Amino acid sequence: QLQLVESGGGLVQPGGSLRLSCAASGFTLDYYAIGWFRQAPGKEREGVSCISSSGGSTNYADSVKGRFTISRDNAKNTVYLQMNSLKPEDTAVYYCAAGREFRLCVPYEYDYWGQGTQVTVSS
Repeated sequence: QLQLVESGGGLVQPGGSLRLSCAASGFTLDYYAIGWFRQAPGKEREGVSCISSSGGSTNYADSVKGRFTISRDNAKNTVYLQMNSLKPEDTAVYYCAAGREFRLCVPYEYDYWGQGTQVTVSS
């Protein structure tokens, strides 16, 4: 059974950091583009950052550029999202997803989804 599991969320003060992990089971991530998405209460799910299967290409939402870094370790079947300089507006449930192609970093391009991990940025 294909499964993605996110971890690493939590409560952090503004300016703090978190590293999210997305671990796969039941399949290997090597051939998939992976995206991180987030959804805040009352808002649509939005793309945060996506990475190609090789890791050679990435993209970021303008709101997180320079603060977030996506990376992958195919040997560990895991993708990471390092989040620095967190802001209250980064508060959301963060999801990782796997897709066949690296094109647009939008939810409809991705087929397999994790259950999400809550990130709360508050003092």
